[in-house]
Amino acid sequence: MTSAPASADLAHSTMTALTSPPAQAPGTADAARALTRRELHAGWTARAVAGPVPAHLADQVHAPVPATVPGTVHTDLLAAGIVPDPYLDDNEHVLAWIGRCDWEYRTTFEWAPDGHERHDLVADGLDTVAAVTLNGHLLAETANQHRTYRLPVDEHLRPGANELVVRFSSPLAYAAAQNVAMGYRPHTNPHPFNAIRKMACSFGWDWGLETATSGIWRPLALEAWSGARLAAVRPVASVAGPAADAPHPAGAPASPDAPVPGRLAVHVDVERSPGVDGPLDVAVHVDGLVTTARVPAGQDSTLVDVDLPAVRRWWPRGFGEQPLYEVAVELLADPGATVPSAEATEKHQARAAVGPLDVRRQRVGFRTVRLDMLPDEHDGEPGTSFVIVVNDQPVFVRGANWIPDDAFPHRVTRERYAARIAQAEQANVNLLRVWGGGIFEADDFYDLCDERGILTWQDFLFACSTYAEEEPLRSEVEAEVRDNVVRLSPHPSLVLWNGNNENLWGFHDWDWQPRLQGRTWGLGYYTELLPALLAELDPGRPYTPGSPWSGTVDLHPNLDAHGSVHVWDAWNRKGYEVYRDHVARFVAEFGWQGPPTWSTLRDALSDDPLTPESPGMLVHQKAAQGNDKLTDGLLPHFPLPDDMDDWHWAMSLNQANAMTVGIEHMRSWSPRCAGAIVWQLNDCWPVTSWAAVDGAGRAKPTLFALAHAYRDRLVTVQPRRPDGGAPVPGGPSALAVVVVNDSPDPWSGTLVQRRVRYDGTVLAEASTAVGLAPRETRTLLLPGAVATAASARDEVVVATLGDERGLWFLAEPRDSALAEGGLDVEVREVASDAPAPSPVPGSIRETAADRGPAGGRRYEVAVTARTLVRDVALLADKVHPDATVDDQLVTLLPGESATFTVTSPAPLDPLALGARRVLRTANQLVARPSTPGVSR
Repeated sequence: MTSAPASADLAHSTMTALTSPPAQAPGTADAARALTRRELHAGWTARAVAGPVPAHLADQVHAPVPATVPGTVHTDLLAAGIVPDPYLDDNEHVLAWIGRCDWEYRTTFEWAPDGHERHDLVADGLDTVAAVTLNGHLLAETANQHRTYRLPVDEHLRPGANELVVRFSSPLAYAAAQNVAMGYRPHTNPHPFNAIRKMACSFGWDWGLETATSGIWRPLALEAWSGARLAAVRPVASVAGPAADAPHPAGAPASPDAPVPGRLAVHVDVERSPGVDGPLDVAVHVDGLVTTARVPAGQDSTLVDVDLPAVRRWWPRGFGEQPLYEVAVELLADPGATVPSAEATEKHQARAAVGPLDVRRQRVGFRTVRLDMLPDEHDGEPGTSFVIVVNDQPVFVRGANWIPDDAFPHRVTRERYAARIAQAEQANVNLLRVWGGGIFEADDFYDLCDERGILTWQDFLFACSTYAEEEPLRSEVEAEVRDNVVRLSPHPSLVLWNGNNENLWGFHDWDWQPRLQGRTWGLGYYTELLPALLAELDPGRPYTPGSPWSGTVDLHPNLDAHGSVHVWDAWNRKGYEVYRDHVARFVAEFGWQGPPTWSTLRDALSDDPLTPESPGMLVHQKAAQGNDKLTDGLLPHFPLPDDMDDWHWAMSLNQANAMTVGIEHMRSWSPRCAGAIVWQLNDCWPVTSWAAVDGAGRAKPTLFALAHAYRDRLVTVQPRRPDGGAPVPGGPSALAVVVVNDSPDPWSGTLVQRRVRYDGTVLAEASTAVGLAPRETRTLLLPGAVATAASARDEVVVATLGDERGLWFLAEPRDSALAEGGLDVEVREVASDAPAPSPVPGSIRETAADRGPAGGRRYEVAVTARTLVRDVALLADKVHPDATVDDQLVTLLPGESATFTVTSPAPLDPLALGARRVLRTANQLVARPSTPGVSR
């Protein structure tokens, strides 16, 4: 093995080798031998070949329809104008026949002999039950959406035109047949999605529509190569230096940017052409170094170790920067000279580059990660921690669950991933959990998370069901895991693999055991197969068998005191105040429903009148008894409105308030609680759901609630026992101020605690000097005079430290003296040529037709409170569907002001921005309506 620093000359020769191999010389490879990839995305048609096609569509869909690759049947038929948009009204059910049909995709492509020895058809994603033929010859029969298939085609390629056909069988029929063939196993939702390796939520979920679509959903290409190719490349980056919190000699903590020694272990597997058995060289280029290793004759793998004297560590957002290093791996054949042995070579001797047979480029980040699940004890109860630790720094997870951003995931572009991850950043989220009923997302998702410091937690694709552990499913599971672990393991943002979503919990509590009749149900995957594959392919990254997870199969999987939990009793039965009864170590799921934004709702539904129970609203509410749970969860806090506008605002606000209560409670118990992951960040279509961003990409009020509750520094008022511990139902209780400093800097100042009447009168006050270290949480009991109300209906506790403030209302809004009409409003246009905001891409959203050529408009809406006003929000999309606002849910005490900035692609009516249906408050839901004064 040799390593060489990239001097100017060597860097040039290295770059030449990477981009344009030198002219052929004796014993070297030339450009003609390098692997080439040609995408086969043109000229496709699709047609129905079997199944219950509606009679009025038979002539159209039995004939070839222009098709898109990557794509699906649904989107092809939609683009052809044959079917309506499944996201609108009740079209989901109108199009249910599509998933019950067989479909044929067909194209022809030209090919001429190119001098290469091998030719492979590479399918990055076939959804799902497919037979692939070339020129009438069967290449493969597949049944896994989550795998890549490489199919040799040399025997069947011919000069000139070649016909490629992919026939998809009905996934619904296949799943039903496999469910019987493998033996029934319990599952949630109507269809046996657990019997097929296909995106589970494509069969419908409690937030998702049923599509059960088919298609070539990821790229399809013809690869040509000679001699050998890179079959798999796994670069494993590690930090060999001191821990992140190790002190310098002077005693100061090490800077996050301080360079440390790093090591890159590049695992390389090759595939050889028949008869090519000689030695091969692998060259790894990273950070100015070129390191080579030999693949011995007759062997198919090697390991290239690269020692880097100084690398900068990759950090999660809020902890440091995200330096990324490009790694280029070249496969070289017959280099023309024997590489000297390590004993005969200086470590950094340069070697001449030769033309590569194949090249892979990936980015890595250098960091350490571990999951601390250690015995602990709180309030006399033993437990188990659940702490994600990056570079030896515990990270309080401020997370959100991620589902596929479209029911047809091929439509999710890099731009759309970037927009959604930017919204996660807006919400101060530092981790996205990729949920196990969806997909392994495209590379763009993880690349963007790497760049932005957003941690990712990746479920393996098992959710809310039991799974057969026998063939043919077992081999499919192993193949998809191998594919995706190798693909995703280089990403530094990926910090946790997880075996399944709720299957361990379901086995315990969802009455599955009698119905299983002793059959396998997936436990062997989670405790044996997946750990074994990760030990082989990605041993340095933490793994949990499931979520929730208590640390051992000997304990119930969903226990507050042990590991991770999912908290769903609040939404399903008890109301969101129940969050405070759970003092958990880590909460991986909790959530509350709310409707999509008004513009999204009106774009998706043509109901007239539109009501909470009009036909389209019920189709776009997938949760069991969803509307009843919305109502039951609202009534303890607000009366149920009879007006649709008010209903929409009340349910939107209640969702936001629920997330605020849950997050602030969980953060108040840090470090005992080490994370909160809300369900969910995004939606895949327009629907009433738990999402903070709706299916059109618009931010719901809940996104702003997350931004407030997840901010680095938090002041919150919480119930506690008089000794500061967790309250016991029916026991004595008090109020405490909890100050959370989840920032890298100390925080000190005077904590001012007041009890204030709604008219602004200060009834009691106390002050305390506080100083918090970075990442510290401090709890201080409120003095009795501040915590005890004289008139609960019109008093609030206010705790302030610097610019941060926490509020505790002593009565629910419906029982309080909140008054409407307490705002003075002034609207002014501040820019007429501002950059026009582009619509955040979403599933049904397009650029508005009235976007002005002169650019966008920006308005400031200044509001001043005459009395206490709760949760001021400006619903800008009601004025223009592409208008956005910079903040929502601001509570003002008398005399306080706030300014909201609205950006729109077109001029807006200032009066509309101050209208009651746009400028909303909690007060409006409990007080008689009145119109605020608005000035231009």
